[in-house]
Amino acid sequence: MIPRVPILQGGMGVGISLSGLSAAVANAGGIGIISGTGISIEEMRTHIRRVRVLTKGKGYVGVNVLFAMKDFAEKMKAAIEERVDFIISGAGISRDMYAWGKNAGVPVISIVSSAKLAKISERLGAAAVVVEGCEAGGHIGTDRPLFDILPEVVRAVKIPVIAAGGILTGEDLAKALKVGASGVQIGTRFVASEECDAPLAFKQKYVDAQERDIMMVKTTVGLYGRAIKNQFTELINSVDKVKIAKCHDCLKNCSYRFCTLDSLLRSVGGDVENGLVFAGARVQDIKDILPVQQIINNIMEEYKKAVGFS
Repeated sequence: MIPRVPILQGGMGVGISLSGLSAAVANAGGIGIISGTGISIEEMRTHIRRVRVLTKGKGYVGVNVLFAMKDFAEKMKAAIEERVDFIISGAGISRDMYAWGKNAGVPVISIVSSAKLAKISERLGAAAVVVEGCEAGGHIGTDRPLFDILPEVVRAVKIPVIAAGGILTGEDLAKALKVGASGVQIGTRFVASEECDAPLAFKQKYVDAQERDIMMVKTTVGLYGRAIKNQFTELINSVDKVKIAKCHDCLKNCSYRFCTLDSLLRSVGGDVENGLVFAGARVQDIKDILPVQQIINNIMEEYKKAVGFS
């Protein structure tokens, strides 16, 4: 799998990266990802098939399925049946998921936050690893910066390593490749794109964000996540249990203090004050909503300047 540009789009749920965004990234020369989180298996299948239409069967698009979700196994098997180019998974690993992928000839990529987890993933059969630093948006598995972890992972494994967390510019890409990464994963910058599947109100929250608006919240998954401040983050930072409209009972392990999935569905439905709006540590540097092709062109131009290409 050799894309025209070494950029993997982050698989962002709920409803942020579906067929619209992933197809646009694939058509622009990168690698797109459909997030399987918070959608039904049939909806996921529909988006996979729609991507093939939008990309005319060219380019590379995979599916992100979270190990922490109760429907993980069913989602992964459905993605394999749809013959996606690869499957990427975070929030835990299991021996089974690599075996399923290997038996079907579908590469499985793990999201890790340490050299130890990267080595375990490689031993179990991961085709590559995405190493995610503490600068990432959404749930975070470490308090260490990406460029502290990345060299350790590169030395620890022989499979390709993709750098993620706070990657925004061509300079970041150049730095990651110099350390030994095969490419980078970018999430936050692609949210503020014309083709992103999120509503305009969600994207505008990114454009309007200032550094003081970014905070860490502990969700019912049991991990901290980086989000943009709003009425909902103020509510869940209190000591009280949060009253919710609906519990989706979607997680293998949940604190039930509030419903993380419900809060994400609320924000992607357009109510960006009363739901979670996850974002990366450098969201305040994003000042505009651009076409995906322009975002990638800008990053590659910055990359060329950074490495001295004319």
